[in-house]
Amino acid sequence: MSLISLTACGGVKASSPASAANAEDINVGTTDKVVSLDPAGAFEWGSNALAYQMYPTLFTQRYNDKTLSPSIASDNGSWNADGTQFTVHLKPNLRFANGHELTASDVKFSIDRVIGIDSPNGPISLFQNITGVDAPASDTVTFKVSVPHDVTLKRVLGTAGASIVDDQSFPADHLANDQEVVRSNGFAGAYRLTQYVQNDHAVFERNSVYAGLNAAQNHQVTVTYFADSSNLKLAVQQGQVDVAYRSLLPADITSLRKDGNVRVIIGAGGEMRYLVFNFHTQPYGSARKDADPTKAVAVRRAVADLVDRKALSDNVYHGTFAPLYAFYASNQPGSEPTLRSAYGDGKGGPSVNKARQVLTEDGVTTPIDLNIEYNTDHYGASSTDEYAAIASQLEEGGLFRVTVQQAQWSQYSKERVVRDGSDDRQDGSYPAYQLGWFPDYSDPANYLVSFFGPESYVSNGYSNTQIHELLDRQAGQLEESQRLETLRDIQRLATDDVSILPLLQGSQVAVTGRNVHGIVLDSSYVLRFSSITKGGGN
Repeated sequence: MSLISLTACGGVKASSPASAANAEDINVGTTDKVVSLDPAGAFEWGSNALAYQMYPTLFTQRYNDKTLSPSIASDNGSWNADGTQFTVHLKPNLRFANGHELTASDVKFSIDRVIGIDSPNGPISLFQNITGVDAPASDTVTFKVSVPHDVTLKRVLGTAGASIVDDQSFPADHLANDQEVVRSNGFAGAYRLTQYVQNDHAVFERNSVYAGLNAAQNHQVTVTYFADSSNLKLAVQQGQVDVAYRSLLPADITSLRKDGNVRVIIGAGGEMRYLVFNFHTQPYGSARKDADPTKAVAVRRAVADLVDRKALSDNVYHGTFAPLYAFYASNQPGSEPTLRSAYGDGKGGPSVNKARQVLTEDGVTTPIDLNIEYNTDHYGASSTDEYAAIASQLEEGGLFRVTVQQAQWSQYSKERVVRDGSDDRQDGSYPAYQLGWFPDYSDPANYLVSFFGPESYVSNGYSNTQIHELLDRQAGQLEESQRLETLRDIQRLATDDVSILPLLQGSQVAVTGRNVHGIVLDSSYVLRFSSITKGGGN
C-alpha cells in the first residue's frame, strides 16, 4: 500500500476580526468547508448548514418534531383530484432583508434555476419528480409532478435545496459567487449574512423581516472555520468558541466527555459513510481499454467481501460510528442489512476466500491495482486512518494493490463527478472514492434517490432503469406497507450491483461550553443557530 497525502490548506485562527463583541452572541466552530453560498450550487453539509440559516423554505420542522409545518407558507398545501398538482399559499407581506418583496415568483424562480443550472454539485436530484412550477398569483405557487401524490414533495420543499432566493438579486442561468450573495442582502431566513470569507469566518445577524418558524433567539452568530480538529477541540475547551460542531476526532470526543468545562451532546443519527465506485474509471470500467462489465462488478463485489466495518467502527471511530450494512440509515423505515448476508462471511465480517472465489470465477487477474481518493477537510481527520485501514483490509490475501490519496474538498467535489451528457462528457478522476451522506430530510427516499436516481448526487456513471422505475413507484405509494416493499426491492437490486458500498453510520455530535443552551440535534439533521442562547451555567 502506498499513501500519498496532499495537504489541505485553509483554516483560521481561533478568533477572527468578525468575532462578536456582545457577550451573549454565539461563536460556532467547525472544520467543515463551504462549496457555495448559492443553494443552486451546493448539496453538502458545509454549504447547507449556512443555507438553512439565511434562506427560508415553504415548510420546516419545529424543534424536536419529525413532522413538517408551514414556515413561510400559510397552509400545508393541497393536491388536486388526480394528484398531479400541489398548491401552496404564502403568508402575506413577506420580504427579503434588502427590502424586496418575496412573492410566489421568487419561489418559482428558485426551483426553476436549480433545475436549469443543473450544477454537478447542486441539489437537482431532489427535484426529479417536479415537472413544472407556476405562480398564478403573487401568493400562490403550484408544483406539477410526474408521480401523483408524491409523498416526498413536502419534505423536498423543506430542504436547503429548496431555499427561496430573491429573483431580483440572483442570476437565473448561472451561480452567484459568494461575494455577490453577501452584497445582495437577499436573505429572508432567520438570519442575514453580513460577512463571509471562505475558509475563515461567516457572520450572521438576526433578520428582522423573517416571518417563518423558529425565529432567532440570539442577535449574532459567528462561524469560525478551523483547518484541523485539534485546534477546534482546544478552542471549545478554552471558550474561544461556544459550540464545536463537525468534525472532532472520535478520541477527542471521548476525552471531552471527561472535561467538566464542556458538555458533549449526542443527537439523532442519520449520517452515512460509504465508498463509491466510478463506473467509468474503476478497474475494468467503461472508459478503460480493458473495459469489461462482468469483471468490473466482480471487483466491486470482492471489495465488499473484504471490508471489515466493525474494525473501522472500533479501531478508527471508537464506536462513534457504527457498522452499516444497509443503503440507508438503520433508524429509517424499511432499512434492511442486505450487505451483511450477501458479502464477506455472511455475518458481517470479511472473507478473503469469498473475494478470491468471485474474482477467479470471472477471470480477474490479481493483484488488482485500485486507487482510492478520500478527504479530510470535509469528512474529518479520522478519514486518513479510515482509508489506511480499508487499504490494508483490501490488500489482505494479495488480491488488491491499493493506493490511497487525498485532495482538498474544493478540488475533490469537482474531480470526483462523472457527467454523461453528449456535450459534457467527463469520466471523473477517481476510480473509487469516499463520500458521506447528511440527510436533507428524514425519509428513505432522500438516500435512495440521491444515490441511484437519474440525477444522482453520487454522479458515478451508474444507471439502473429498474431502480429508477421503483423509485418513481415508491414516491406515489400512499399505502405504507406497499411503499416499504418497494423500498426493499430497491435495496436488493442495489446489493447485487454494489455501485456504492455503505460502511458506517454516525450520530450528530456537538460540544459546548457549560453556559450554552438550546442546542437541538433532531431529525432535521442540521444545527439550527436560532435556538442557541448563552448565559449562566449548568
